[in-house]
Amino acid sequence: MKDLYTFDLSSPAALSTYDEVREAYTRFFNELKIPYLVAEADSGDMGGNLSHEFHFPTAKGEDRIISCTSCEYVANEELAEGPVLPSESKSQGTPKGPLTEVEIISDEDRKVIMELSSWQGISKDKSTLFNVRYSPSSLSAANPSSSTPLEREVNIHALKAKFPEIDNSIEDPLGLWIKLASQSPSAANPGPHTRQILNVVDGSVADALRQKLKFADGTVLVPEGVLPSHEYPHRINTVVRDQETGMPLSLLRVQEDDRCPRCLGGHLKVHKAIELGHTFHLGSRYTKQLDGVVQIPDEIIKDQETDFEISTKAKNPGSDSQALVQMGCHGIGVSRMIGAVADTLADEKGLNWPRVMAPFEVVLVANKGLDDAALQVYDTISKAKHPPEESAVDLVLDDRPAKMLPWKLRDADLIGYPVIVVVGRKWKTEKKCEVQCRRLKIKEDVPLEELPTFIRSVLKSL
Repeated sequence: MKDLYTFDLSSPAALSTYDEVREAYTRFFNELKIPYLVAEADSGDMGGNLSHEFHFPTAKGEDRIISCTSCEYVANEELAEGPVLPSESKSQGTPKGPLTEVEIISDEDRKVIMELSSWQGISKDKSTLFNVRYSPSSLSAANPSSSTPLEREVNIHALKAKFPEIDNSIEDPLGLWIKLASQSPSAANPGPHTRQILNVVDGSVADALRQKLKFADGTVLVPEGVLPSHEYPHRINTVVRDQETGMPLSLLRVQEDDRCPRCLGGHLKVHKAIELGHTFHLGSRYTKQLDGVVQIPDEIIKDQETDFEISTKAKNPGSDSQALVQMGCHGIGVSRMIGAVADTLADEKGLNWPRVMAPFEVVLVANKGLDDAALQVYDTISKAKHPPEESAVDLVLDDRPAKMLPWKLRDADLIGYPVIVVVGRKWKTEKKCEVQCRRLKIKEDVPLEELPTFIRSVLKSL
């Protein structure tokens, strides 16, 4: 792992450093010439309120990255906004007014409620059972006329962002809840009056039904197997909107071709990917705890009052103010990157390195009896003039005497050199070498005098 920690005097300076590091990482991955995605990311346990991930798309990846076909929206699923479904009203703006009218749950409503999917979780202190109800399927936002519905799942990351007290490590939260309900209260098992069932209704449920559920007694949503309230007096509450924004809750995983929540015009693509790098803006999360401060003259503080975060700890009488240092944390997984690229770009013949990761850019192999010719070709390539902004071709000669040409070619493919130059049968008659590039599917005979220019053109395409 390549780690980098940055320290700045003020938040604006730290954000400027963060942007510089992110741009440097972007240039680095551009130089690799491998596909990558830069995604908005959740800072997680590292903390801070700004982070980005660099991902390598591959079917063998474990992360899910969401990107839009029309705008620049790219996000890790942990931070991605939920799907915009045809049944939701959140794209139409804030609801016209508060939910004040109590509406009766009809038999038809109960039938719809019975068909809703559910997900249960339990709080860390085991006092709250979270019961998420959502529409089990919906038509594709990209193709609403399609008759095939998409099966929906709860996005645990989105749920925990709204209810961080959920403990999603419990395999059977509903079973645990029922078991604890039948036991006597204890320090580890809160009594019935401290327990609650929190029904959370997702925005995929029709607006009219969510409005009714807001004022229902909540028992219509209680999972099967939970003791009724008259036998076990737990509290039942129902949440149908985001408590911060007032909008319908968005708790479902994004599916391929869902409508983009940012531009509403594009559709979302879901990529499997491997994380290769991560940048975090930490601010003062750690320096505040460790009293990481720098003395700043008071006159500078007055001139740039909003730029510094002043420590609240008492300072020595007569001393200058103490500004908390602003931190950043950045890293690239070098070994992970090598493994991911090698595994993904390999084929039936062997490795297939990008140009900047290969042990050498070009390998020169010669048929038996052409050792002197191979040296001539080597000198022609290595000593050829090149533009000042470019480096010389990184070339190696396979001069193993015991190996026949077919063996050398198989070894070159196995190792994964980007370009192979073969001094073979056409050398004696035409002074030509065969240039091979497996990734670009090139196999061409090139005269000696044109060889350096042709090789450079191939390398530029890699």
